[in-house]
Amino acid sequence: MADVFLILGPTASGKSSLAMALAQALQPQHRIELINIDSALVYRGMDIGTAKPSAQERARVPHHLIDIIDPLESYSAARFVSDAQALIRQIRARGAVPLLVGGTMLYVKALLEGLHELPATRPDVRLTVLQEASTHGWPAMHAQLARIDPDTAQRLAPNDAQRIGRALELFLQTGRPMSQWLAQPRAGQAATPGGGRYRLISLEPSDRARLHARIAQRFDAMLAQGFLDEVRRLRARGDLDPTLSSMRCVGYRQAWDWLDASETAAREGRAGPPLSQLREQGIAATRQLAKRQLTWLRGMAQREVFDCLAADLPDQVLPLVKAGLQP
Repeated sequence: MADVFLILGPTASGKSSLAMALAQALQPQHRIELINIDSALVYRGMDIGTAKPSAQERARVPHHLIDIIDPLESYSAARFVSDAQALIRQIRARGAVPLLVGGTMLYVKALLEGLHELPATRPDVRLTVLQEASTHGWPAMHAQLARIDPDTAQRLAPNDAQRIGRALELFLQTGRPMSQWLAQPRAGQAATPGGGRYRLISLEPSDRARLHARIAQRFDAMLAQGFLDEVRRLRARGDLDPTLSSMRCVGYRQAWDWLDASETAAREGRAGPPLSQLREQGIAATRQLAKRQLTWLRGMAQREVFDCLAADLPDQVLPLVKAGLQP
């Protein structure tokens, strides 16, 4: 059976562009369908800040796992594995080729290695943690986690609200720290549906400064396209808040805080923060995300590395994919 390829890389490495170029080059012999591996693209109404594929691109090549939930909802690695495996089977059944594309490395790890069986958080426990965080702040919650579970706290940043919250919720609900849960064997390695191997194409920069320049250009383009208006519309709904997974996405979190500060300043009759502050914070956060993604990738020994800055990147990758699609 043909292999299943994953195109991975840090933000702004050109994953989507490469996937579209490969889809075009492989036609008509192979009909490609893309499966998203980006935890931000699953949310409806979050288009500009996630660099979501355009309607024209999605019309040319089918895309899956995009715009599937509301920002009020949550999406997990476990759900991704279930959805992705089902899609791989369905795409293959209709004679097409699945190509997975994205940069949420936790989803990739879950797909390749299986999952730890962790209990779902009860709503009342989550509310307790969020209320305490609202009062004391996430650095204080991180300090609390360090007393309960120093191993987990050591690998988390003091402002990593999502993971700190999950670890505290798990301890409150079960009495066992996250590190003990993760020390258990995984539920079983996720097999490639229908046979073949998972093949990892990793797009990594030969020059980190040039990737940083791409990140800055992309953030500037998002601002020019109306990113702040997009976040204003999300805020205007009235049912979203910055503790939600959707609003903690890179860029959205910084924009939400900037708008909060701007509205507070307006009420108090003083000048708000300059747009340059949001730009600096958004670019810095995106660079940190890229750094974390590259760290994840370098821990994947089976990956096949390509320079994401190469002008002939599609021509380099195409022969590998063609060979892997032979039954």
